[in-house]
Amino acid sequence: MKQRAQTASKASMGRWGRGAAAAALVGILLAGCGSEGPGAQKSKTSEPNAAVEGPRESARADGNGQAPEGAGETKMQVREQPSTVYYEVFVRSFADSNGDGIGDLKGLTEKLDYLNDGNPDTHDDLGVGGIWLMPVQPSPSYHGYDITDYRNINPDYGTLEDMKRLVEEAHKRGIKVIMDLVVNHTSVQHPWFVEASQSPNSKYRNWYVWAEDQGIVPSGTSAAGSGNPWFERGGAHYLGTFWEGMPDLNFDNPEVRKEIKDVGQFWLKLGVDGFRVDGAKHIYENLQSDRSPATTAKNAAWWQEFRSGMNAVNKDAYMVGEVWESSAAVIAPYLDRAFDSAFDFSLADHILSAVKQEKDNNLAFSLERTHGFYMEKSGNRYADAVFLSNHDQDRVMSQLGKNTNHAKMAAALLLTLPGNPFIYYGEEIGMLGAKPDEQIREPFAWTADGKSKAQTSWEQPIVSGANRKEANVQTQTNQKDSLLSAYRMLIRWRNELPALRGGELASIETGNPAIVSFVRKSPEQTVLVLHNLSGQPQDVSLEPASLSVFQKMVRNSSDGAVINKNIVSLPAYSTVILQ
Repeated sequence: MKQRAQTASKASMGRWGRGAAAAALVGILLAGCGSEGPGAQKSKTSEPNAAVEGPRESARADGNGQAPEGAGETKMQVREQPSTVYYEVFVRSFADSNGDGIGDLKGLTEKLDYLNDGNPDTHDDLGVGGIWLMPVQPSPSYHGYDITDYRNINPDYGTLEDMKRLVEEAHKRGIKVIMDLVVNHTSVQHPWFVEASQSPNSKYRNWYVWAEDQGIVPSGTSAAGSGNPWFERGGAHYLGTFWEGMPDLNFDNPEVRKEIKDVGQFWLKLGVDGFRVDGAKHIYENLQSDRSPATTAKNAAWWQEFRSGMNAVNKDAYMVGEVWESSAAVIAPYLDRAFDSAFDFSLADHILSAVKQEKDNNLAFSLERTHGFYMEKSGNRYADAVFLSNHDQDRVMSQLGKNTNHAKMAAALLLTLPGNPFIYYGEEIGMLGAKPDEQIREPFAWTADGKSKAQTSWEQPIVSGANRKEANVQTQTNQKDSLLSAYRMLIRWRNELPALRGGELASIETGNPAIVSFVRKSPEQTVLVLHNLSGQPQDVSLEPASLSVFQKMVRNSSDGAVINKNIVSLPAYSTVILQ
């Protein structure tokens, strides 16, 4: 969203019972270590505060979660989260095709090979499997979150034909395309609102929420920030939860609901693969006083209705919701026949906190319980949406104080956890960016001198420009130890290893506070993931029964990593994967 005053707080979980719970689950998961297997499948997610009991069911389409033959007497069932790595693109800032300084759809299409060239044998692309487009429809604002025409393309970005070609070319390379769905509100310049504000008798009047029309006192505090969300127009007050330029649509009106479902179907028919749903909880949660389980249920019911409408066009369309909450109990209802995923804001905080402190903060243990809860509430149809930052938050490199080692470890955690990882454009090259919003959405840096044909210049890079000499694609492509090279390597690992692509997670103890450790298990493979978050070499003993089955190093981020006499030695700031 354009304006946010919310912060996601971390849910803290104690270590009570951790050893027993983790040991029990790991005992279930470690029934045989498979070898690398076939390609990836689709994904689904889960939540906190629920112990994981008994065998886990696979979320695969075939419903057969059996482990491979030879995995032991017990054939284990696994609740998978098959994954796609997504890349969030602000089209205006990414790549310019016509020299006007504004990024556009043709420019993005021309740069698809940077994201994924479609050839798994090449290593100079990121290897992502999906892109998320921030709003591309017409809008009076640079960011696009106040839309004036839901079925068209912002002329700064191109045409509907350009959009169709982008989708076609992306699909050729195995890249899915999802787009921002911004339907909580329109722009004040949308023809619906213009007409509604001019006459109480307009057919669109009841498409918005007018205090006087509904007998509501126009007061209260916005649930999306602070201040009174009621604004005057023509002698009446309309609701604008986020900003006066963004009047809320009235979803109690069945005509509005029908129109929005038609909009979603329009884009699916054009070929997009799904939606990132903006401000999902604010359909009915407008005032701070609205916050309640009843409002959450009403929000979720609408998104179930919308999802049903999308299933009529594409039952496999991916929907990820922006439900900016730290409470799993609030998020869970949206995962019941509505969204496939909800962005994991608490996990993002957890990851960045761990790498800054260079120590484990119960990350895997908390996440394991969260996933168990979400799986239960979603009927095993959940895929986490993991990320480090997005267009509403200070960039990762700025949050980490320009520490490249910390940025690499944050990326390593992100890309070895279950679910669909989302990378904010520029994160992979270490772009800087801090509020205000314009400065976290600055032009992407293709070259050190800023003279690439594709370079956008709609805004001067005030923040990211300070490190452009190093934080650009051209420079980092030629550096083996660059942040970009680390992202490419980690995504390649994920694409190659079945357990990283789709396996579930179990926490496991190493006794070393500098190590974040967990097991990933899919029907084809089980691996132990070890991250040394510290600036010092660390050793991990494989003597405990829960670790002794892992004897083969299948991936490592540093040549100095070795196994010797059941001791794994990890160099500073490194990751090792054992099978």
